[in-house]
Amino acid sequence: MSYLRTFLPWIVFAVLPSGSWQWAALAALVIAVAVIVGQVRSGAGFDALIIESGSAVFFAVLAAVAFADHDSGVHTYSAALSSGTLAVIAGVSLLIGRPFTLGIAKRGTPREVWGLKPFIRTNTVITAVWTAAFAVTAVVLALLSHAGHAHSALAAVIQIAGFAVPMVFTVRYVAHVRARARATGRATR
Repeated sequence: MSYLRTFLPWIVFAVLPSGSWQWAALAALVIAVAVIVGQVRSGAGFDALIIESGSAVFFAVLAAVAFADHDSGVHTYSAALSSGTLAVIAGVSLLIGRPFTLGIAKRGTPREVWGLKPFIRTNTVITAVWTAAFAVTAVVLALLSHAGHAHSALAAVIQIAGFAVPMVFTVRYVAHVRARARATGRATR
């Protein structure tokens, strides 16, 4: 549920009609701010709101551009820019040693696990996969946009895959890591 909440502004932006991109960007901004406010009220720290904060900034800028010039060329590349922005946010979180998934994972993990190397390593791997998925998605969407297919069904499928593939990886990788930890725990007893 926390990944869905984290990426809800991006999902809303992706599914709203592209002809109303300024309203889609504004709706995504409102949702991003609402998610941040809700999470801060529930005690989430900044490390759990890295994507959300970047989302709010991105959609504030995009909404400003869209309302200033509805016919801006930015519109054609807005999906690619969205994925590219997510790749940058996720990549920077890796570079500074604070993988964005770490804050999300802490929400459902006991505090005594947070500093352990396997927990940090798992989240580094997961964040790297999300970063790569966002980067690949951005490149493919930019190529589609350049070819005049920015708002095609194929572009929509690529956007969905850009979220679905790393989400499935995350679920499976976490299950694998947990199973391996249980097996190792039994073997050392």
